[in-house]
This record gives sequence, structure tokens and C-alpha cells, in this order.
Amino acid sequence: MEEKSRNLVSQLDAVEEFERTPVPQRKWKGWGSFIGMYAGEHTAGTEFVIGPLFVAHGAGAKEILFGLLVGNLLAVLSWAFLCAPIAVKYRLTLYYMLEKICGKNLTLIYNVVNGLMFSFLAGSMIAVSATAVGIPFNLPMPSLSDWLPTSIGWIVAVIVVGSITTVVAMFGYSWVSRFANFAAPWMILVFIAAAIAVLPDLGVHSVSDFWTVAKEKIWTGKALEGQSQFTFWHVTFFAWFANMAMHIGMADLSILRYAKKWYYGFSSATGMYVGHYIAWLASGILYSLFLLETNFSTEFAPGPIAYNAAGLAGAICVVIAGWTTANPTIYRAGLALQAVRPRWKTWRVTMVVGLITTFAACFPALVMQLLGFVALYGLILMPMGAVIMMDVHILPRMNLTPFWAEHIGTTVNRAAALAWILSLLFALILNRTTGMEIFFLGLPGWFVASAIYVIASLWIQKKRQQGAKI
Repeated sequence: MEEKSRNLVSQLDAVEEFERTPVPQRKWKGWGSFIGMYAGEHTAGTEFVIGPLFVAHGAGAKEILFGLLVGNLLAVLSWAFLCAPIAVKYRLTLYYMLEKICGKNLTLIYNVVNGLMFSFLAGSMIAVSATAVGIPFNLPMPSLSDWLPTSIGWIVAVIVVGSITTVVAMFGYSWVSRFANFAAPWMILVFIAAAIAVLPDLGVHSVSDFWTVAKEKIWTGKALEGQSQFTFWHVTFFAWFANMAMHIGMADLSILRYAKKWYYGFSSATGMYVGHYIAWLASGILYSLFLLETNFSTEFAPGPIAYNAAGLAGAICVVIAGWTTANPTIYRAGLALQAVRPRWKTWRVTMVVGLITTFAACFPALVMQLLGFVALYGLILMPMGAVIMMDVHILPRMNLTPFWAEHIGTTVNRAAALAWILSLLFALILNRTTGMEIFFLGLPGWFVASAIYVIASLWIQKKRQQGAKI
């Protein structure tokens, strides 16, 4: 047993993730790795939550169909034109890139925040899988208003799922990608088959029946009690910004640095339109039937909902769907938090992240408040994406020095710190004074962060050229 443990540690130590060096050409990957990863990550556990929450928030049929079409297109374009070109130009992780621009101390703060937010997101997906694992044991399932663990059995189910997920993530990006490629095609078929299978129970017996049933029984335009009302703009902006931290916030520099070409960023379309379009629609259909059959029960458990529609295949799909989202998310969180323990191998940091994630997953509130949480973590991490964008594309055109922290050897780039703090303060003030909801704050926040960083960089660098102390 001891020898096997040493062999396992040796294998993990041999995993090279190029945390502080560009990814070498021999490690670049083709289309297949990214098509499978994006399809697997975004046809996943979140889809069993977000689709139903659109129903609960009363989005209408037209709002859903067209809002998701537009919002997901904007997300794909953000990956392809904002994130991917920078990723393949420098081939560095987000975290090392920020260290060069922002300085070690500011990046350390960012990495802790980033890692914790990713851990909580992964925790929500582990919780989704746990709702399916608990079916054979008749575990009491959480409701839309639950915040605390519902039973000891729930905690045990979360620990089992969290342990397996963490082990996969510890083996690095290759394992994460391989797992997603294996799981994605099967999951997509289950989503589609389950939704088609329940349509007759909703009253759809021909293609011509669908639109009427969609408007009257699925996406009715009426929010459930206690839930806010969603419009076309809510759906569009949520679809665009659901992964704001990954594309506009540049977190996927860590993933797309392995791509051979920048246009591999378009592979995100498999996740956006198979996952965030078809899967959200499918899971919404399943949830609408669940509501009708339970007289609009407040219980909210993706596992039983999928099991009722597709039997054992549906339950297994929920388990694997949670894994395929949690795996790359824990991987990203591990890279972020490695800054706290830079001498640790990535797998050790990932293991610690897995423990944090599993603990967080015990609390159902991560699932019940997922729409708001996803919008919040994208908003918090977005300003640093704006900083990278301006540093790479705008500062050189203004004859300003990019990678300022590395250039002068500072641990805190004050321009970046001001952009982060003031843009978030602006978003808070905008929310409090105008009532603008969190789903819409990211867009004006990005322009504010960009403007502050450019103006502050101009002032700081000009002052330094003049020999003034700043």
C-alpha cells in the first residue's frame, strides 16, 4: 500500500502545468480538446439548475428562445475575440499574466478571491450531483429557500462526490479534458431525450402543439411566488455574463494557452449552444413538468427531476454533469490559489481547494441562489480582465509600458488596484442609486475599469518619467 501511495504521488508530481512559463509547442492541443471541454463543462450540472430557475423567474417563451440566442452569441464572440488572442500570444496562465501586470501582492489578493469564488461555483455543482446520489437513499432534498444542510446523509453524499471530483482535477488539464470528452456526447443525448420524452405529458403530441404548450405551461411569463420577474434583457445578459469571469474576465487564458490557434476560442460555441441553449431549454421543460406534477412544490433537486423524466440514465447524467463542471473549475481554482503556496505542486493546492469546495457544497444556498452568485463572481473578477485587455492592446499604442509591475519591480500596480476597487464601487453605487440589477452591472463596469486603468497608467508612468515620487 505504501509503495502504491508513493507511485501515485510520483505520478502527480510529474504533472507539469507550466504555471510560470509559456506552454511549449509540443503541448499545444487541437480543436478536439477544446470542443469536448467546452461542451462537457457547459452541458453540465449548472444546466440542471439554471434552466429551471428561468422557469421559476417567469421568463416567457419568446424571451427564452431569442434571449439565449443573442446572449450566447455575445459570449462566444467574447471568448474568440477578447480572450483567445491574448491566450495564444503569451501562453501564460491568467495568474502569472496578472503578476507581470499588477504585481505579486495585488495578484495574491486577486488569486485568493478568484480561487474562493471558483471553489464556491464548483461546490454548487458538487451539490447538484449529490441530489442524484441521494436518490437511492431517499435523502430529503433541499427547497428553494434552504440555506443549511438538510441532513447527515446529504453531507455524506456531498463528501463522496467531492472526493471523486477533486481526484480527477488533481491530475491536471489533460485529465480534465479527457474526462469532458468522454462524458459530453452522452450527456447531451440524455438532456435532449429526456426533454422529448416528457413533452407528451405536457400536452405536446405534434410539432404544431409545442409553441402553445411552451407559452402556457413551460415558460409562462409568470414568476413563482417569491421569485423576481425576468425579461428578455435578463435572459440575454445572463447568458452573456454567466461566464464573464472566463472570457471577459480572462480566466480562460489558463485553458486557451494550450490552443494552437486563436480562433479555437470559437469552440466555446459547443458549450454555449449545446449547453447554454439546448440544455437550459431541456432542463426547463423537465422542471415545468415537475411543477405541474407536484402542484408547484418548492423542492428543488435536479437529481429527482431528471430521474422522474429519464429514469436511471437521468440520475447518472446529473452526477456526471456536476463532475464535468466542477473538474475544470477546481483546476482553475487550484492554479489561482497556488500563489499562496508557490512551492507546492499544483496537485497539492488542488487537493486543498477540493476540501474547501466540498465543505461549501454542503450548503444548498449555493444552488438555490446560483443565478445571483454567478453574476456576482463574474462582476467581481471582471475588472482584472479589463486591465489585461487595456495593458495588451491600448497601452502600447499610447507609448506606455505594458507589464508595468514587472518592468519597475513593484508588488502593487496602483493603476490596476484603482481600476479594480473603483469599478466595483461604481457598480455598487449604480445598483443602490438606480436599482440596476446585478445581471446588468458588468457591461458599464467593464468600461469604467478600462478607463480608470488607462488614465491611471498614463498619470503614473508620466510622473515616473519626470522623476516624481508616486
